[in-house]
Amino acid sequence: MLHLPPLARFGDRVATGLLDVTSDPAALDSTGFWAVCADFEGRLTCARFADVREEPVPAPVPGRWQGPAADGWTSSLDRAAYTAAVRRIREHIAEGEVYQANLCRVLAAPVDADADVDALTALLARGNPAPYAGTIRLPGHGVEIATASPELFLRRDGRTVESGPIKGTGRTEADLLEKDYAENVMIVDLVRNDIGRVCATGSVTVPDLCAVEKHPGLVHLVSTVRGDLRDDAGWPELLTAAFPPGSVTGAPKSSALRIIEALETVPRGPYCGGIGWVDADRGTAELAVGIRTFWIDRAEDVLRFGTGAGITWGSDPEGEWRETELKASRLLAVASGAYWASGEES
Repeated sequence: MLHLPPLARFGDRVATGLLDVTSDPAALDSTGFWAVCADFEGRLTCARFADVREEPVPAPVPGRWQGPAADGWTSSLDRAAYTAAVRRIREHIAEGEVYQANLCRVLAAPVDADADVDALTALLARGNPAPYAGTIRLPGHGVEIATASPELFLRRDGRTVESGPIKGTGRTEADLLEKDYAENVMIVDLVRNDIGRVCATGSVTVPDLCAVEKHPGLVHLVSTVRGDLRDDAGWPELLTAAFPPGSVTGAPKSSALRIIEALETVPRGPYCGGIGWVDADRGTAELAVGIRTFWIDRAEDVLRFGTGAGITWGSDPEGEWRETELKASRLLAVASGAYWASGEES
């Protein structure tokens, strides 16, 4: 296994020179530049770096990333199990326990012991560019992530906080269904409530509702929720109020989380958590929802990737399975090398 130094990369910003690592969210209100990874299950890793510089993502180097075989992936839920779980969620909805729940599965494939997530990030930057792409490489702390997330979890500029929940996915805008718009509005309501718990009364607004955004190979419905933090609220309070992200849990969140725990067979880990950076000196931050995200599990030398869909009463089980396939297909092709072998470029 290669001994790779700790590193964080977000867009054209690169951080090196690891200073310290903590699980205490209050550290994000102190000083310095932090890379942040919050697993869906609640494990928080905050890493402060000494050196931050502007540097474009390097071009992929042939042979630097040895990805898994295109047919080497296994799923925590196969097609039959996933569609059965969708039907079970519809039963929960019929019983009045939940309005919407996000159902996910985690894919896994063997990877070389010297695999470097930053080399995968270089491939993703070419094959699946994303607004919140990044790398967090902390091999001594069990965090090796390459994300191509399109979704904003939390952005901060001083006391202003913003979230950009995604709900509704199709190959084209014409594919978006009435169910997708209804789902988006439900999650916007949930995010408004989450943020409202730590924002000044009357400050929470929705500047954009169900805007259509184009991403490589698909389109999403995206809304914007914004508010002003109360004077007594910092990172610990904000993360407690907003985590895990509403768009990847469901509504009501507490009921959705119980259903997720019962139906999903493995932990989500960084997938559907929060991944990004905090500049405590400038009072700015950008955390993405950890979707379209790969991570290496060194305990088994496997590469993992999560995919999922939001389930409502209007969901078709086979349609939801196809949505998980759509969300995964391009990313898996990039990671396995099949995308490049086909001669495609974004």
